[in-house]
Amino acid sequence: MANLPDGRSEDVFDDFKPAYTTNQARVEANRCLYCHDAPCITACPTGIDIPTFIRKIATDNVKGSAKTIFDSNILGMSCARVCPVEVLCVGDCVYNAMGVPPIQIGKLQRYATDTAFSEGWSYYEAGADTGKSVGIVGAGPAGLSAAHRLRRFGHKVTIYEKRDVLGGLNTTGVAPYKMPAARSVQEVEWVMAIGGIEVRTGTSVPDDVSWEALEAQHDALFVCFGLGPDSQLAVDGADLEGVEGAVEWIEQMKLSTVDTDISRCLVIGGGNTALDCVREALGLGIDTTMVYRGTEAGMSGYAHEWAAAKQDGAIASWRTQPTGFVGEGGKVTGITAVTLDENKKPIAGTEHVVAGDLVLLAIGQSKLGELAASLSGVRLEWGVVQCNEHGETGHPGVFVGGDCRNGGKEVVNAVAHGRDAAIAIHDRLTGGN
Repeated sequence: MANLPDGRSEDVFDDFKPAYTTNQARVEANRCLYCHDAPCITACPTGIDIPTFIRKIATDNVKGSAKTIFDSNILGMSCARVCPVEVLCVGDCVYNAMGVPPIQIGKLQRYATDTAFSEGWSYYEAGADTGKSVGIVGAGPAGLSAAHRLRRFGHKVTIYEKRDVLGGLNTTGVAPYKMPAARSVQEVEWVMAIGGIEVRTGTSVPDDVSWEALEAQHDALFVCFGLGPDSQLAVDGADLEGVEGAVEWIEQMKLSTVDTDISRCLVIGGGNTALDCVREALGLGIDTTMVYRGTEAGMSGYAHEWAAAKQDGAIASWRTQPTGFVGEGGKVTGITAVTLDENKKPIAGTEHVVAGDLVLLAIGQSKLGELAASLSGVRLEWGVVQCNEHGETGHPGVFVGGDCRNGGKEVVNAVAHGRDAAIAIHDRLTGGN
């Protein structure tokens, strides 16, 4: 695995949600009602037994608490940081209906898993060799989750990853005020410590190795190659310097450096990637405006993230549709735009220019399902690979998970896909034994 360079742009960010001390964790854990039919469990895509892990913190069994988490979610450390708990487990805490602050489940999960990492606790070993081999295409959360579970079953695992770093968006795309790349790399190393997982970085499927070759080498495949490049706007000036894809810019900021000698950054879009860009640009000292064609109430990004962005100084230009980019000397100086009415139709006479010397396009990413389309029986809908509830595609022995299965959701969804597909693959390879 490649080492991260020093002096990365992300290094300037502080932790947005500081960790609990031991006393804080115990006090918060003792507030939990330990509900028998806990809705927080149902709200967690990996189904962590939340009341049990919290009770173990309250009784000073932190090692057992962390194991309860890892049994369901081997990437529980990163998920404690990056999960939108406000709309998942914390959002479904019964205290919400009582007018009482909900249990801070994410911070308690972070306390337990961070303690496990700092203490060097090890919980799992590879199973006895089954003689079976599984190839995994992609080293993001889905792939790592599947690889670890498959090794616990005793299957050989080879991961094929096009990048030089592992961890997927946890390493390259998560906002650094939630989790820096180095912390993701630490988690990757912890997962890989189970042993027996071969990794081939710099390997793109099917360009560098064909599907036929993978099927010849392995008894089953788990495909989890994520999403593709940022979507672009097909308007004049799109090739100007300073017009960049949001995901590519975030990756550069996290893994190396970005230019901060910018007068104003414009972020096009209203989703969670746009909100991450807004907060990251502000954190780098750049005045930033989010340009969105809808309204504040209608934006797809999480409301709690936008509230935090506004506290950081973010402003927005609502109902604003970019129509082109303008520049001087080959460099962008702003966008041309028009104001939209409530039906998102251009209002005559509202054409204007919004100044900015960095424009980040956060309007979606391309789907990569076509990469697997040559496999007979694989079916796509809108570029997303279709499968059954266990992740198995129409091509026998080929399973799918993560963003290339769901079109782009949370890290915790990808972890659940990897875990569940590993179980289904194991059942297929062993006849359920």
